[in-house]
Amino acid sequence: MRKRSRRFFLTSSILATAATVVAQPKINVNTSSLVIHQVFFWLKNPGSVTDRKQLAEGLQKLSAIPEIQQLYIGFPASTEKREVVDNSWDVSELMFFNDLVAQKTYQDHPLHQAFIKQYAHLWEKVIVYDTLAVE
Repeated sequence: MRKRSRRFFLTSSILATAATVVAQPKINVNTSSLVIHQVFFWLKNPGSVTDRKQLAEGLQKLSAIPEIQQLYIGFPASTEKREVVDNSWDVSELMFFNDLVAQKTYQDHPLHQAFIKQYAHLWEKVIVYDTLAVE
């Protein structure tokens, strides 16, 4: 085996790295990206139409918070049963914010804090997924 020079090794490494970077698609994620806020609620009384309706009405009141760009409230869909589908929850919300600052403002907003105090007795479990949109 032929001995290679240090310069050859460095040049080869730089070219290989550059080729890898060029081949990767550009994905821009930054703190000014759209924030998608998904929340899933499991009721203490699963299947209670009254509790589900009450929670949905409480969630709808949150639309008065100016930082929320869009708000959707939903119930599990009767879609095909598959291993990857989780429809064990009772009520969900989907919100869109312009950025992380707006999402934080929503979290601290008096209407959001009042919602938690007024409706927390209805749920047993809550899972939140916050996502920064890829531009």
